[in-house]
Amino acid sequence: MVLSKAKIGQTFNIKAVEGKEKMKKFLFTLGCFEGEEITLISKLAGNYVVNIKDSRYALDENMAKSIMLCT
Repeated sequence: MVLSKAKIGQTFNIKAVEGKEKMKKFLFTLGCFEGEEITLISKLAGNYVVNIKDSRYALDENMAKSIMLCT
């Protein structure tokens, strides 16, 4: 499942990050990598607010679709 299909308030472990190398590197700098926990806080106007390592980030829909989650 991808992050864009997750429900608000759910916590998952990241299975993989797909997409172009530039996007993967950016997400890695946020702490978004395989095995890390991620929580979807809210969805608003195509933006996804997530909690990773006690920090909140806003991701666009393309980034949310590139994050694969363990179910």
